[in-house]
Amino acid sequence: MHTYEEIVQKMASQGLRITDQRKTLAKLFAESPGYLAPKAVYEYMGKSYTGLSFDTVYRNLRVMEELGVLEQVVFEEGVKFKLHCREHDHHHHMICLQCGRTYPITYCPMEQTLVPDDFKVVKHKFEVFGYCKDCAQDEPALGEG
Repeated sequence: MHTYEEIVQKMASQGLRITDQRKTLAKLFAESPGYLAPKAVYEYMGKSYTGLSFDTVYRNLRVMEELGVLEQVVFEEGVKFKLHCREHDHHHHMICLQCGRTYPITYCPMEQTLVPDDFKVVKHKFEVFGYCKDCAQDEPALGEG
């Protein structure tokens, strides 16, 4: 997990101006192990910054993602963000739908994917969604409820 100081340093080293709002975002993500929806981030930020617009919060999340500080994942209920992994090697994730815990997939499925000659891959993402051992006990069996 990245510390608050490491997040601020990464943003500064990428040329991002370090405002109070961005410091607050860095603190929030440093203390949050899972994924956060933009709406939840906006509600958290609104407690400290009156008059702050959702667009401003979302723009900051996108900038932090473009700089490699945050990762973005599309869940069924929408986009969520979390701190970018410390791991530098290429990997993908299995993500618990209940608690947001992630597990690395060290093998890349793209290595076995046949890409047509007339298509150039520039980036890819691969996520597997399910329930970790702790949360699976709380889930009803398939076909129930």
